[in-house]
Amino acid sequence: MLTVLAISPALASDTNAPASTATEATAAPVKRQTVCPVMGGEVDKTQFVDYDGKRIYVCCGGCIAKIKKDPAKYVKQLEAEGVTLDKAEPPKDK
Repeated sequence: MLTVLAISPALASDTNAPASTATEATAAPVKRQTVCPVMGGEVDKTQFVDYDGKRIYVCCGGCIAKIKKDPAKYVKQLEAEGVTLDKAEPPKDK
C-alpha cells in the first residue's frame, strides 16, 4: 500500500528560518579596483593616492602626479565604472 501526502507550501516552509530581505537578494558583489585609471594597466597596490577618505591605486609612480592634479576626476571615473574604492588608511607613525 502506497500513501501519498500532499503538504501545503505554507506548511512546508520552515517558520524558524530567518527571512531574507530584498537587500540581501539584490546585493551586488563588490567590484575592486584592478586597473589603473590613468594608463589602464594592472594596479600596483604599493602605488596609490589617498583622496577624501578613498584610495586610488595606480600602475606606477608616474601616474601618481597625474592623479594628484585632479583626484576627484579619477574617483568619479572609477565609481562610474562600478568600482568600490578601498578606504584610505591613516598614515602610520614611524
